Amino acid sequence: MKKKWGISLLIILLFFGGTGAYILKQNSFDMIEQAVEISTPQGKLTGVLTLPEHYSNKLGLVLFIHGDGAIDATHDDGYKPLWERLASLGYASLSMDKRGIGGSEGNWMDQSMEDRVEEAQQVLAWVRQQPEIDSNRIGVWGASQAGWVIPKLAGKEQLAFSILVSPAINWLTQGEYNTRSQMTKEGRSPIEIEEQVIADNRIKDWLKAGASYAEYVSAAGPDNVMSKDRWNFVSKNYLADATNDISNFNSPVLLMLGDHDINVDVKETEEVYKEQISPSDLLHVKKLKDTEHSMLSTATADSPTRALLISLFGPRDITVKGYMEEITHFLQSNHLTNAVQP
Repeated sequence: MKKKWGISLLIILLFFGGTGAYILKQNSFDMIEQAVEISTPQGKLTGVLTLPEHYSNKLGLVLFIHGDGAIDATHDDGYKPLWERLASLGYASLSMDKRGIGGSEGNWMDQSMEDRVEEAQQVLAWVRQQPEIDSNRIGVWGASQAGWVIPKLAGKEQLAFSILVSPAINWLTQGEYNTRSQMTKEGRSPIEIEEQVIADNRIKDWLKAGASYAEYVSAAGPDNVMSKDRWNFVSKNYLADATNDISNFNSPVLLMLGDHDINVDVKETEEVYKEQISPSDLLHVKKLKDTEHSMLSTATADSPTRALLISLFGPRDITVKGYMEEITHFLQSNHLTNAVQP
């Protein structure tokens, strides 16, 4: 929300400086966006369905499954460049607000990974009722935490393909990897890093012991503790491990990794996916150079000002070169596209 207000204010200022029209043009995408609402037993879900501006044949569809955090349907408009690219390939895109975000009811931090799988199934059931959608070309895109959702979903639904961006394997080992990598990047000493790992391990022990939030706060002290909602979310999910579920895939999988990812151990992720997916030719792995967890270049990720300017003046270039091209190649090479004529 802060990003949206900042961008809005900057657009207003630049508009009166003569560049507003250019920014508006750059942030207008060749697609149709429709608000959608889906009823579920857990409460309504709201989101955005994106369609090509012109099409005659039925469309494939990509369901977007978010990573961690309070994410709205467009991910603060960050999904839109990819939606436009998918529209040009004959795909609709569907993305829902997380529960408690936008108009979606509930609280996403009350959900387990199994709850998120069930939610995705409810959305897919709605998708298959839409007359413009080709039910044989429904796939998923998911980032980060979606790596614990999509492999489970693949065991329950017939997916035409799956695109996974920076997925982790094991919740606990991923957390320690992130701690060590982030602190190393910050220039912290080995002693400081080990002290933090020890502190994090104490939290793991409390989780394993089934401690209540009050017991956790009492033991940890009031400083630097996670919120009650976050504790509830972590308690439900800290045992998540995708290893066995990855073998559920029976259609093409694109695994996209960044070589400078400090959130996820991409070496481990690549090894486990290669071990678990059979036959091996279902899997295509693309590791992008100088790229971090969100598929931004390291230069962009390390500079909020650079990221803001690119999102304003060239939003289609916000992700690293090769990211959208690889998705395009993956869909085309697996004969999954039906390009839309301009």
